[in-house]
Amino acid sequence: MFPPEAFGVGVTVAELRPAAPGDDVVLPPGVLSRPSRLGDLLQVGLMTPEQKATQLQRVAEAEAVLAAYKAELVAGLATDRPASHDRHRGQVGATSGEWAAQLLDEDVSEFYPDELALILNCSRSSATQLWERSTTLRRRLPATWAALADGWLDWPRARAIAAELGWPARETPAAVLASVEAVVLPQATGLSITRLRALVRAELIRADPAAADRRRKKAERDADVTVRGLGDGMGELRAMMPLTEAAEVRAEANAHARALKEAGDERPIGQLRSAVLHDLVTRPWQERPSVSAHVEVVASLGALEGAAAGAPGAGREPVLVDGEPVPAALARELLERLDALCPGGLQAPTDGTLSLAVTDSDGRLLAVVTRRALEAAVRRGEDLGPPPAVDRYAPSPAQRRFARTRDRTCRHPGCSNRAGWADLDHVVAHAEGGETDCANLCCLCRRHHRLKTHARGWRYVMTPDGILTVTTPSGVPRVSRPPGMSTGEDSVPRVISERRSRSDPDPPPY
Repeated sequence: MFPPEAFGVGVTVAELRPAAPGDDVVLPPGVLSRPSRLGDLLQVGLMTPEQKATQLQRVAEAEAVLAAYKAELVAGLATDRPASHDRHRGQVGATSGEWAAQLLDEDVSEFYPDELALILNCSRSSATQLWERSTTLRRRLPATWAALADGWLDWPRARAIAAELGWPARETPAAVLASVEAVVLPQATGLSITRLRALVRAELIRADPAAADRRRKKAERDADVTVRGLGDGMGELRAMMPLTEAAEVRAEANAHARALKEAGDERPIGQLRSAVLHDLVTRPWQERPSVSAHVEVVASLGALEGAAAGAPGAGREPVLVDGEPVPAALARELLERLDALCPGGLQAPTDGTLSLAVTDSDGRLLAVVTRRALEAAVRRGEDLGPPPAVDRYAPSPAQRRFARTRDRTCRHPGCSNRAGWADLDHVVAHAEGGETDCANLCCLCRRHHRLKTHARGWRYVMTPDGILTVTTPSGVPRVSRPPGMSTGEDSVPRVISERRSRSDPDPPPY
């Protein structure tokens, strides 16, 4: 403490040790210089454990400050992308139905998260979530943002608070949110993330029980079941439902699994729960009529043949089944079950079709043909190639097969919507002279098709072999390459096995 109009000066003395002789940093060949790294200026090897711990705390504070600044940038850039630039109701290409109901901010362009995703090189869902968190902190939780910007509240906890008080609580009055902040913030740094989120939910319910009940009913309407690949041929089934129902499902699966265990089944209890759940869901529907299905397998001949023969090391090369890597033996088993691989050679499954994709050694798609067409081309010594261009707007069926086989998904960077549900779009618009040719056609989901056509400032350029470059209105380019198949000495066929109902011959999206 100092008297009025007096000043104090603080001096910190730190020991600086020069690097030992001969410790010069060796740069890679051709690199003459590089920026100084923090580790060069603050050498970790010279610090005591206490100093390292202090530095880690300072890093956490710096990350919090940067996160607050990042939130400002994200929210600020959103204001530069007004919704007035979008297509409005009644205009061609305007959003409608569920899309219109899911807009995060009516004042911001619906395509803003797509631009943010390419700027940060992340998925659109991640960009949307970051935008929502940032907007929530800046507009609705000023005290939480200030604590983050000052460095005493870390980003994971600020993000957790914003997640609970953001989009799900968007109808909650500002005064209610302020009262929740007043209770939560003083306790935030002393709680785990799980306990902090529970505290926020509890205080939100306590402050506005009617709104909490509305959110619960909306969450029930949004209930769904999803699947994601985990690698090694495994997947995760995730079901969102009321908590009591979820508990009942788990208890039922657990009871059956333990009964199997007591009967002598030696499998782990977790594996038994998983198997029981599958049986409980699928067995009642065994007599249901066949439905349209599409399975895509990408594998080298060597991988499948080696797995079949039990060769040493066989199965190490991954095989893609619907985009997820699985062991080669599992892929061959799948093909056998679909009647796509049998002693007589590759055959179409019952009531289905079979096509083969021929690629070069770099994985570029050369042709998509039936087995009969491939045999005929081999007999006649003909070259295989993409289908020819057509002098009309609508692509030919052969062009559709080729482009969807090449692209597999929507080609907008970061989008994983399947090609079977996507539009086949002219990269250079047909009205502007773009040819209806595979070198000018790519798969875009309906959202990104609309973005390319109607959003301002986006630029799409594609090379003849399908490499697509998308540039945002802010000048950030991202490259999307056709998913490459395995390369090697063997030919790499893609086996597309499709089993359809006799009464519904049309493929998705119908």
